[in-house]
Amino acid sequence: MLQGKKIVLGITGSIAAYKSCIIIREFIKRGADVQVVITPAGKEFITPVTLSALTSKPVISDFFAQRDGTWHSHVDLGLWADAMLIAPCTAATLGKMANAVADNMLITTYLSMKAPVFIAPAMDLDMFSHPATQANIRMLRSYGTTIIEPGTGFLASGLEGKGRMEEPMAIVKILDERIGRAHDLEGKNILITAGPTYEKIDPVRFIGNYSSGKMGFALAEECRKRGARVTLITGPVNLECSSEINRINVESCQEMLSEVTKNYPIADAAILCAAVSDFTPEEVAAQKIKRTDVQLELRLKPTSDIASTLGRTKRTDQRLIIFALETENEEANALRKLEKKNADFVVLNSTQNPGTTFKSDDNQITIISKKGKKSYEKKSKNEVASDIIDELALIL
Repeated sequence: MLQGKKIVLGITGSIAAYKSCIIIREFIKRGADVQVVITPAGKEFITPVTLSALTSKPVISDFFAQRDGTWHSHVDLGLWADAMLIAPCTAATLGKMANAVADNMLITTYLSMKAPVFIAPAMDLDMFSHPATQANIRMLRSYGTTIIEPGTGFLASGLEGKGRMEEPMAIVKILDERIGRAHDLEGKNILITAGPTYEKIDPVRFIGNYSSGKMGFALAEECRKRGARVTLITGPVNLECSSEINRINVESCQEMLSEVTKNYPIADAAILCAAVSDFTPEEVAAQKIKRTDVQLELRLKPTSDIASTLGRTKRTDQRLIIFALETENEEANALRKLEKKNADFVVLNSTQNPGTTFKSDDNQITIISKKGKKSYEKKSKNEVASDIIDELALIL
């Protein structure tokens, strides 16, 4: 899958720098074109001559190639690459990346990079577990950077056994899978719902929920990056998305249903990530309801079930992915939704997992289908979106 791919490999000042030779060899064996960018400290651990011999390219370290003013363009590197990998990545470089401290060629290249960025940290456990390092890692993840930690080739979380750089073959495997799938949704039309819906009580009040829309927007961006034409139907959220995404703003469940049913016939798949209100007031007051000493009675009626509506009209060539947020009997309830709504798989998340679901930048999911279930560790919503679209790509 790496055939013809262009990879910038960043190397920093770590004892694990020698492992970069194995990474280069494996990339080239798979047909990739590798350009090494090394920090001044990195050259203390491995020589540019060795790296140049492996890549058949001059190693870039300084801003200026010669004393005659010839310089290396970090902007050109950012446009040239299909991916950037920094392995090993020290705590110092992590901090500079997270805070845009552009004092060497590697950091300026990172800041100019248009392609996906992967980082393999390398340091002792105390440095890795320090709150400052963990804060930098969280910040980088929020930027969409993939952090590759030890764990036999999967993206790990938590601190046990962390710090040392992941093994070279596991790193290569991750990039092989991630870069090779970059256009696996090419030509597909994907419909996504996101955010909450608001159900009016009167002109100034509504029934709603805490959904931020972050998960749905992450899914939309992931599909876009992988070549799909994306229509994003979103409730009221304070988020921006790529101009390449066809964004449709709605407020109520009925408005969302109208747009979804209008767009689903031309979609190859729909991902229903929105937290749609289950109830709406029977009557909406024309004027603001005044405060009185009398108890207010609010009568509610069920809203339309968007997932069931699509499930009934779904063609054999279409896919339907739904979300289930449960507080009890989670898997049993998700399985019932899978059958009832004629979905292809259910993404189950739970309020029982601290620091996930509403308002959070992280999530922890289980994907349930008729074939079984697959559970994932807690990750950033960008990484979770990648996992979900991996599963969708398998059945499209």
